[in-house]
Amino acid sequence: MTRRLTGCSASEVAGFTKGEKLQSLAGCEGRAMTAETIGSVAPLLGDVSNAELASALGADIVLLNLSDILHSEIEGLPEHAPEDTIRFVKKLTGRLIGINLEPAAGGAGGADNIWHMTEGRRATAENARHALDMGVDLIVVTGNPGIGVSNEDICTALKELSSAVGKDVILVAGKMHASGVLSESGRGVLTPEEVCAFAEADADITLMPAPGTVPGMTEEVVAELVQETHAQGKLALSSIGTSQEGADVQTIRSIALMSKMVGVDIHHIGDSGYTGIAVPENIIAYSETICGRRYTLRSMARSRLR
Repeated sequence: MTRRLTGCSASEVAGFTKGEKLQSLAGCEGRAMTAETIGSVAPLLGDVSNAELASALGADIVLLNLSDILHSEIEGLPEHAPEDTIRFVKKLTGRLIGINLEPAAGGAGGADNIWHMTEGRRATAENARHALDMGVDLIVVTGNPGIGVSNEDICTALKELSSAVGKDVILVAGKMHASGVLSESGRGVLTPEEVCAFAEADADITLMPAPGTVPGMTEEVVAELVQETHAQGKLALSSIGTSQEGADVQTIRSIALMSKMVGVDIHHIGDSGYTGIAVPENIIAYSETICGRRYTLRSMARSRLR
């Protein structure tokens, strides 16, 4: 039987198949932590990447946002070949590494806008295969603020990506907010019917807003989405993608507890507490809330060389 991810060493995780990664996440029973970071901005600590910082604070999974798979760049990393970026981050952190790909036709403003769409971030089979070749463990099919991604777009892209890399890469589907589609704002971000559609399109994990983040996403609403996800035999991932990763610790602990009470398998904290990463104390606070201090400190202390 595969050990749960929170108890695994970096060398164990490195040898997991896709199926074993999913089993190890399910085995955590709601204690797996994902931290999202942006690598294309100046890192919080200057010469240490935000991905390394998130890992050091106890994240089990590091999700790289705005990562252009064709021009991979993470500020704060030592010198390396661009095509080796993902594997280099995995080597430095010992964590599972994911990226966001977006099924968007347009973009969010001009090139000076941080969310501006680039070709290497589009949810295409070609980009997914390139991500697999670079060593990515997870691909999250979603949409950044203002990009204009609908759940129908996500379903269509999922089918394409599943055919291309579904045997080897964990596929996550959903949104953290409306992503520029006002008809899918509030409680409309995700419905039980769309959960079923994602499952039918071969999503392994359903992404949804955590209770208390998007207006109308109460514990009852999210619990229904989680229950439908589990009924489809999939895992549920709750997210803080509303800049509340920069809120006070009490707010973070409340969101974490609500997410655990509704039954999510994996927890996510976003990248915009400061630009590029959550407030560091909030990553620790979230982990302590869902895991306890012992597990959090163990994750922070365990060497990637084990």
